Amino acid sequence: MLNEETIAAIATAPGKGGIGVIRVSGENAFAIVEKFIGRIPPVQQAKLHRFKSESGEIIDEGLILTFKTPNSFTGEDVVEFHGHGGPVILDLLLSQILNYGARLARPGEFSERAFLNDKIDLAQAEAIADLIDASSSQAAMAAQRSLQGKFSNNITELVLELIELRVYVEAAIDFPEEEIDFLSDKRVSAGVVQIIEKLENILHGAQQGTIMREGMKLVLSGLPNVGKSSLLNCLARDDAAIVTDVPGTTRDVLVKEINIDGMPLHIIDTAGLRQSEDIVEKEGIRRAWLQIEQADQIIYLVDNRVGLQVADQEILNQFPSNINIAVVFNKIDLGTQDSAAKLKVNDFESIRLSAKTGEGIGLFIEYLKNKMGYQNNQEGAFLARRRHINALEKAMQLVLHGQNQLLEYSAGELLAADLTAAQNELSKITGEFSSDDLLGEIFSNFCIGK
Repeated sequence: MLNEETIAAIATAPGKGGIGVIRVSGENAFAIVEKFIGRIPPVQQAKLHRFKSESGEIIDEGLILTFKTPNSFTGEDVVEFHGHGGPVILDLLLSQILNYGARLARPGEFSERAFLNDKIDLAQAEAIADLIDASSSQAAMAAQRSLQGKFSNNITELVLELIELRVYVEAAIDFPEEEIDFLSDKRVSAGVVQIIEKLENILHGAQQGTIMREGMKLVLSGLPNVGKSSLLNCLARDDAAIVTDVPGTTRDVLVKEINIDGMPLHIIDTAGLRQSEDIVEKEGIRRAWLQIEQADQIIYLVDNRVGLQVADQEILNQFPSNINIAVVFNKIDLGTQDSAAKLKVNDFESIRLSAKTGEGIGLFIEYLKNKMGYQNNQEGAFLARRRHINALEKAMQLVLHGQNQLLEYSAGELLAADLTAAQNELSKITGEFSSDDLLGEIFSNFCIGK
C-alpha cells in the first residue's frame, strides 16, 4: 500500500547533538536525494556527501543512507540524511527537502506506513513508542520483546485456534448429516476450555505488561491513624504527607510517584475509612473509595498493637474481589510481634512492618516488585496497553458466554457467533480488524519522525 505522498521529518530528539537525522519516505525520496547530490547513491551504503541548497550553497556535510522498497522500515523508498545535530542546520536541511517535493510528516506517520505496508502489526507499532518511552531496563526489554513479535505471536496463535474451532463448529452445523452431537463431542468442549486457559495466561501477562508500562496504582487504605501517610513518606523517602497522632489528618487524596528498581509506582494515600459527620472528612472518604475501586493493588493498614478488628473485616468485605489486596500490620516497633512474619489473614497476604523505623520495609518492597511483575518470568515478559486488556477481557467474556450456550443449550450457532466476535476482538490488538479512528488515535501519540 504505497502512498503517493513523500513525507519527511527530523527523526532525532529536539535540541543540540553531535548527529541529527532527517528521514524521508515515499516514491519521490530518491528523486529528492538526487537533487541534493546529483545522483542516487548505492542502496544501504553510507557515503559522505555535501548537502547543497538549490542555489548551490552548502548547507551541511554528512552521510546519506538509502533503502529501496520493500526493504525499508516503512516498506517504501526511504532516505536518511545524517548531518550535524544543531537545530538550525537540521531546520535548513528539512526546509530544503520540503522544497524539493516532500511534506512534513504527521506524528507517528512513518510507523503508520510501516503498519499499512505490513512491515509490522499494530502491537509492534505501539511497542516502538513504548521502547522510546521506557522508564526502566525491564520496560525497555519487555518493549523490545513486543517489537520482535512476542505479544503478537501469542495473539496470532490464539486467533488461529479460535478459527479452527469455529470452522469445525460451523461445519457441524452446515452438514448435519455428519451427526456431530455437541454434547457428546469432546473436541468442541475441550477446545473451548483450552482457549479459555490460553486467554487467561495471555491476559495475566498483558496485565503485568501494562503495569510495567504505566506503573502500578497502589492505594493505601485503612482506619484512621494506622500509619498510611507514614508508609507513603517511608516509600517516597520524603515528607510528602502530613503525619500527626490526630485521627483523620488526611482528608483528601494524595498521589506520589516513585520508582522501585526502575519500576514505576503510583502511591495514593487516602482518608481513613470510618463513619463521620464532618462534611470535609465525608468527602475525603468518598474519594478514597473511588480510588480503591480503580486500584491495581490495595494495601490495607492495621495497627499491629490492636490487630484486625470487626470494623476492619467489614471494610475488607466491601473491597472489589478482582483487585489484589494485602494487609499490612504497621507499628511493629511499638509491639512485640515478629517483624519477619509473613502470614495469611482471611485469605489476604499479610506483612508486618514499621513505617517509622523501616523495619520490614524490605519484605514489603519485594512483595510490591513481585506484584508489578519484576520477578515474574522476566524472560518472557512483554509490554501491553489498556486497550489490549480491554480486548482480551471482551474476548474472554464472549468465549465464556459461548461455552455456557454450548453446555446449557447445545447451541452450536451461538457458540460459533461468540467465537467469531472473540476473534474480532483479538484481531483489534494486532490491527487485522481495526477502525480508522483507532489507528488515528494510536499513531497521533507517537513523536514526529517515528
